[in-house]
Order: sequence, then structure tokens, then C-alpha cells
Amino acid sequence: MTPIAQMNWMQVEQYLGGDDRCVLPLGSTEQHGYLSLCVDNILPEKLAHDAAAPLGVPVFPVQPYGLTPYFRGYPGSVTLRLATYLSLIRDLLDSLHEQGFRRILIVNGHGGNAPAQGLAGEWMADHPDAQVRFHNWWNAPRVWAQVQATDTNASHASWMENFPWTRLEDVALPQEEKAALDLDRLRLLPPKALREYLGEGNYGGRFQRPDSEMQAIWDVAVQETRELLQNGWVK
Repeated sequence: MTPIAQMNWMQVEQYLGGDDRCVLPLGSTEQHGYLSLCVDNILPEKLAHDAAAPLGVPVFPVQPYGLTPYFRGYPGSVTLRLATYLSLIRDLLDSLHEQGFRRILIVNGHGGNAPAQGLAGEWMADHPDAQVRFHNWWNAPRVWAQVQATDTNASHASWMENFPWTRLEDVALPQEEKAALDLDRLRLLPPKALREYLGEGNYGGRFQRPDSEMQAIWDVAVQETRELLQNGWVK
């Protein structure tokens, strides 16, 4: 059993007697166009489970709120303040360390959570007996290569995040391909103006591609993440 939800404290204590690895998924609740508001929670948590299951490494529940101030103009998008978020991540790492975990793989599902990577480096400097790997799963080398080999026009809320498990029932998707938007402009717009420029939420690309292509990307993501969990540590 790898999900913490399927373990009791005695089983975790027994596990820590022989291994010190765990996985902490980080997500965000925010607009993803026609897809679920929880895309960035669903993907890192499922990926963590799929990657860790054969190894028996515990996976903690996804942290569902992140840094997404630019999407405040979209209902259902919830953001934390930077100071709050960094304090939260520090508390999570401190708690895991106190329990006995020493090799922590963070599977991050949201680009806005990038400040947590810097915090992880600072935290490790204060905890030299521990290692934290920060893994942006969607742009890891092999996953991104597979995405680009599939379709170079890929971005937020486009086809590259449209998996069977992030798709909503009875929601019709546009059939056309959306031109890639100006990311430099996007990053400078306040929430209301960003919504006016962005529209439904897709940054550029088709809204859906065949499930067989998405499964091929997912298979690469699972393997790449599993290899980090197995071999991504300094001895």
C-alpha cells in the first residue's frame, strides 16, 4: 500500500524501520479552461501513485492550493500568498523530517509553485541529513521531449493537460487549434485584464488529442518519476 490514506500510523512506523523515502505532490486549484479546476492536483497525485506503487513508497495527499494570483479573475481559482505558501511547505518538510523521512520527492503539478523549489534548497542546507528532489513532472526532460514530439503547440489548459482523468463529462471541447499566446504579455497583466486577453483559459494549442498519444506521454512520465524515486539520491 503506498497512499497514506490506505495506511495507519503503525504501518508507517514499520515502513520507516526499513526505508526513509516518501512522495509529496504539490498542486493548485485554478482554471484550466474546459478541464477540471483540479487538473494540477489530479495529475501530480495520480503520477505519484502510479510511479511509487511498485516500490512501496508512501505517497502523501496532494497539497491542493498553490500560487496562482494571476487567475483570480476566474471563479474557483484559489491562491495563497507567497509568505503563507512558503511557510506551509516549510512546515510540511519539518513534519516529515521529524517523523523520520529523509528522502522526499516533491512531484509538482503547477509552475506557479516554483518558489517552493528555492525553499527546498534552503531547507536542505539546514537539514544536511535529508534530501529533497523537486520534480516538475510536465517539463522533465523525457516528458517534455515526448510532448514536443507529439505537438509543439502545447501549453496550459491545452491538449497536453487533457487526460481521461482531467476531462469533465458532458463538456464539449472546441475542435479548432488555438494559436500560441504571448506569454511575456500574459505575465504582465493583472487578473481582470488577463482573463479578457486569455478567454477560456487555454494558452495555446488544440484542446484535445487522441488518448493513445496522451497515454504514451503518461507512460514516459511514470517511468521518469519512478527512476527519480529509485535512483535520484546522493549516497
